[in-house]
Amino acid sequence: MGHLGALLFLLGGLGALANICEITEVDSTLVERLGQRLLPWMDRLSPEQLNPSIYVGLRLSSLQAGAKEAHYLHSLKLSYQQSLLRPASNKDDNDSEAKPSMGQLALYLLSLRANCEFIGGRKGDRLVSQLKRFLEDEKRAIGHNHQGHPRTSYYQYSLGILALCVHQKRVHDSVVGKLLYAVEHKPHLLQDHVSVDTMAMAGMAFSCLELSNLNPKQRNRINLALKRVQEKILKAQTPEGYFGNVYSTPLALQLLMGSLRPSVELGTACLKAKAALQASLQHKTFQNPLMISQLLPVLNQKSYVDLISPDCQAPRALLEPALETPPQAKVPKFIDVLLKVSGISPSYRHSVSVPAGSSLEDILKNAQEHGRFRFRTQASLSGPFLTSVLGRKAGEREFWQVLRDPDTPLQQGIADYRPKDGETIELRLVGW
Repeated sequence: MGHLGALLFLLGGLGALANICEITEVDSTLVERLGQRLLPWMDRLSPEQLNPSIYVGLRLSSLQAGAKEAHYLHSLKLSYQQSLLRPASNKDDNDSEAKPSMGQLALYLLSLRANCEFIGGRKGDRLVSQLKRFLEDEKRAIGHNHQGHPRTSYYQYSLGILALCVHQKRVHDSVVGKLLYAVEHKPHLLQDHVSVDTMAMAGMAFSCLELSNLNPKQRNRINLALKRVQEKILKAQTPEGYFGNVYSTPLALQLLMGSLRPSVELGTACLKAKAALQASLQHKTFQNPLMISQLLPVLNQKSYVDLISPDCQAPRALLEPALETPPQAKVPKFIDVLLKVSGISPSYRHSVSVPAGSSLEDILKNAQEHGRFRFRTQASLSGPFLTSVLGRKAGEREFWQVLRDPDTPLQQGIADYRPKDGETIELRLVGW
């Protein structure tokens, strides 16, 4: 941590809080256990399970997976180059589903930079051109009057700009301008925890542009937007210390740790967030590989913006697989969950019995297998989300909201959340 970091930590403990965001050393055993949860995912090398975020998270952490890392990056390169650079004449009906999204392509470019590679050559230039085309398509969807919105999300839009920036690839001022306008004029970007993620990713894109000076004509707007993003994220801090919620806190901290806008409020907020994260680690809250990969850099005082100039020689501790606990001989306990659907007619209400420990996605599948319930999901960077329930698709400005009893929006993905016995889960079609 160094003498300055130690002094700031001491001052914070005495009440004279630092005015920068610093996540001081966290229990190394907790960090190691967190990293160990990624190891099984690095053995999943099918195209639909490969996740560049896992590689990026480890490379920016204090941990390493040895030879697995090189093998994983090799698998990423094979998969992404084959799917994205396949000639158009070879397309079939399934290709559109197999191709990575804009956000996944951006994360792939981040993974190359995490290995200290600058993308280049004929293949690399084609990937850069493809990501720029993605951004241009999104810019057109937003429209000249800014009344539209991206086909994907402002999160992926920001991630695309960030990925090109760390590779020193300039995007047009008009592309950056759409993101600047959204931060300046669209209050709905910070209405829930998902938008804290969006704000943080937009802020990191702006931070990279500010440090790299790739869009000098917009420098003043970028500076003001960064200040606005930081203020909004700090205002979103909960009494427990999270920014939005526990799962949006890692990206928020990635942004705040690199802030060039120090304040006592910033230092205090980050100290509270660190205490909340430490408690979450002790309770094994983080299980989703994407969330873990976003948190590991924070615990190493790193962020995606550090990929401008990554340190590939920094020492990292080798991860060993966790010791397996012997299976218990107890008969699995079953739980009952009440599943409700509202916002459409007719409504739905049904009790589902499943083994304890089942995910919400398992519960939905069980209901589908044993009754009239039907649902569809779509893959995203943070796991599957609902697109259709009981045959009703979410419209252009609608989404299927998942609520826990009592009327509390779910803050985890359906593949990660495990309801308790007697809990009520409501699926509600809402507009925005």
